[in-house]
Amino acid sequence: MKRTTATFLMILGATLGAWADGVYNVRDYGAMGDGQTLDSPAINAAITAAERNGGGQVLLPAGTYLSGSIRLKSNIDLHLAAGCTILAAPASMKAYDESESFGGFPEYQDGGHTYFHNSLIWAEGQTNVSITGHGMIDCKGLTKKDTEKAGQLQGGSIGTGDKAIALKLCRQVTIRDITIYRGGHFAIIMTGCDLSTIDNVTIDTNRDGFDIDCCKYMTVTNCRINTPSDDALVLKSSYALKKPVTTEHIAVTNCNITGFKCGTLLDGTYVPEPVGWVCGRFKLGTESNGGYRNIALTNCTFMYSSGLAFEEVDQGRMENIVVSNITMSHVHHYPIYITTGCRNRGPKEVTQPSSARDIQISNVVADDCDSLCSIIVTGMPGEPLRNVWLSNIRLQFEGGGARELVNKDYREQGTNYPEPRFAGQTPAYGLYARHVEGLHVSDVTFRYRRPDFRPAVVLDDVRDATLRHIDAPTEEGVRQVVTFRSSDIKM
Repeated sequence: MKRTTATFLMILGATLGAWADGVYNVRDYGAMGDGQTLDSPAINAAITAAERNGGGQVLLPAGTYLSGSIRLKSNIDLHLAAGCTILAAPASMKAYDESESFGGFPEYQDGGHTYFHNSLIWAEGQTNVSITGHGMIDCKGLTKKDTEKAGQLQGGSIGTGDKAIALKLCRQVTIRDITIYRGGHFAIIMTGCDLSTIDNVTIDTNRDGFDIDCCKYMTVTNCRINTPSDDALVLKSSYALKKPVTTEHIAVTNCNITGFKCGTLLDGTYVPEPVGWVCGRFKLGTESNGGYRNIALTNCTFMYSSGLAFEEVDQGRMENIVVSNITMSHVHHYPIYITTGCRNRGPKEVTQPSSARDIQISNVVADDCDSLCSIIVTGMPGEPLRNVWLSNIRLQFEGGGARELVNKDYREQGTNYPEPRFAGQTPAYGLYARHVEGLHVSDVTFRYRRPDFRPAVVLDDVRDATLRHIDAPTEEGVRQVVTFRSSDIKM
């Protein structure tokens, strides 16, 4: 009896201490941190206590915390101390919340973009939330498959988790200093979130790294994102909020994007992984109902990854995009890709075409680029891309293209999935542009390692084009610049 009383007084004292300094240690709420005991109930109890008292820091000290769903609340800083690991529980423990109902509204995006509650850490409609500290989130128990449909899990049982961090309709979000390893379908997905800061985060995962969907006023800085099997840093504007919402005012700077074998960024061996689908890359799309506006990407490096992809194919508008100071080595598939299309994955009542304008890319250096594709800039018949600037760019390709490719009937984007891999080699080895109005290219250098018998530049239905200071070799008998249809070019 005396021991029970003493224990109670100890817990009461710890609780009173937490109220006093605003720090809620999860061990005071029953967490063991031994990697064997399911600690998410204790973590959630600490969050509830902090919320009840107006907020505070929920502290996970050094240890391994086996966990199912953690429900983050307003005014809570979930702090992972150095030496702390949150270990995602296996599906057999049924420790994850059931994915919520979408309300019977048609889904125009994959389940991973639609459902949030079946995640390791999630929040919806919360304000002033943060996940900080030098600890790790190891998502060993999550699935990397998109298995959800209409609030249920297909091919798996209820209780399966598929995302490391999922935040929806939250404001004033901070994620800083943490490391995420093998993060499930998405290591981080944020949908409809405003006023957010992501800084000094390391992600080493086997699907998408960081998806920013229908968000505004966000900075992403000083992050390292390794994604050998999928996209690294992706901006989207899906229909997950049941309406088109523009992703806008996003600034990304000082980030490293790589495609090493999963885990080898963290252990320092940096093993390149042969790519079959995509790897790495910074992308806008493909979900693009609401469009993109006022996006800046600066001072970033890419290694063993695809490059830059700007894809507006779902009837949104893509405008005011600025990219500068980018270096790439060992580029899979393409270094720069800008396109619109008419996949139109959204309500049939929406009739406006996809559009893109005012895109500026400068100060890019890339070596060992795949011979598959050059810089690709393609609009649609009757709806050209408008005002694209490419300047101070130096690209070195593998080369090896055949002479007859210049006359290739390169597929229109149309309703196809916007991935150049499916279209095959481009007619030019350096720059291929079609259906563009206002293309301004200056101080661009192209080189190839093996002889390439394609022209350096092919323009097809391009109006108001300016090419200045293009340094590009060609093989004997091959023209440097080839134009088709009603292209209008100034040299």
